[in-house]
Amino acid sequence: MIQLITEIMQNQKFLAMVFAAIAAGATVITLAMPLLASDPLPKRMKQVALEREKIRQRERERLARGGDKVSLRQSPKQFMLQAVDRFNLRKWVGQEEARLKLIQAGYRGEAPYITYLFFRMVTPSVTLLVSIFYVFVVLNLNYPPAVKVGICILATYIGMHLPWLYLKNKIQKRQLQIRRAFPDALDLLLICVESGMSIESAFNKVSQEIGSQSVALAEELTLTTAELSYLQDRRQAYENLAKRTDLDGVRSVCVALQQAERYGTPLGQTLRVLSQENRDMRMAEAEKKAAGLPPKLTVPMILFFLPVLFVVILGPAAIRVMGLK
Repeated sequence: MIQLITEIMQNQKFLAMVFAAIAAGATVITLAMPLLASDPLPKRMKQVALEREKIRQRERERLARGGDKVSLRQSPKQFMLQAVDRFNLRKWVGQEEARLKLIQAGYRGEAPYITYLFFRMVTPSVTLLVSIFYVFVVLNLNYPPAVKVGICILATYIGMHLPWLYLKNKIQKRQLQIRRAFPDALDLLLICVESGMSIESAFNKVSQEIGSQSVALAEELTLTTAELSYLQDRRQAYENLAKRTDLDGVRSVCVALQQAERYGTPLGQTLRVLSQENRDMRMAEAEKKAAGLPPKLTVPMILFFLPVLFVVILGPAAIRVMGLK
């Protein structure tokens, strides 16, 4: 059986067919994704509403000092929870920083945390088994055993960090989405504040209007509105918003709001300045990306454009010379 699998994996035609099938499937999925994509705004806003209801219930319980606790978050999978509890992964793998990073990526509650711990345990084992099978059975490399073992250990180390890399990628995408929509949200917040609305009503109105542009930002503003309504210390709500987004622009606005809460300073001029600064930062980032395009296009032009251009220009002359001979 192993010999048959080895022969199949070493068959170049079979591998070419597999890679061609994968490429064709990836192309079909890429073309079909825009047609099958749905609007995530209602789903995310529903999750935020559940989170808001939980905060409300928790504050009511704290004030009343009684009552049954209602669980509104999604419960983790039972097999994942059993594996995490059996191997005591909360102690050995779990970190408080991981919870914060999960929140920054948009994953709240116990279920994402349990899933993250479970995959922190599973992915190294899977990559180790796959690397052992591929190095010792399929490839059969002519290297010393120590080198093969080192390759397997390296693959295991990479597998250990795969969940963290996935989480980091999600955080970067979410921060980019928030960063692009935040200047417009500040403009709307400024209009609401200068019209006489309270900060809670302003956050609520901005979260409703900015949802079509950035679901993540609308989610964070809605959650901040709930915290402003039910937390005793309103400054804690602004600090939580800064921690959940981990962006300098949002942190500056949160500090300004905290100072306004403490000293009673007007918010209009501060929000106007911060909005202009965030807009300038967004423009500077776009200009930076535009300035970096020419160096990035140099190699593709040399490899793909110039040979074709030379063929088009020199091809007729070469054909004429060959015809004269």
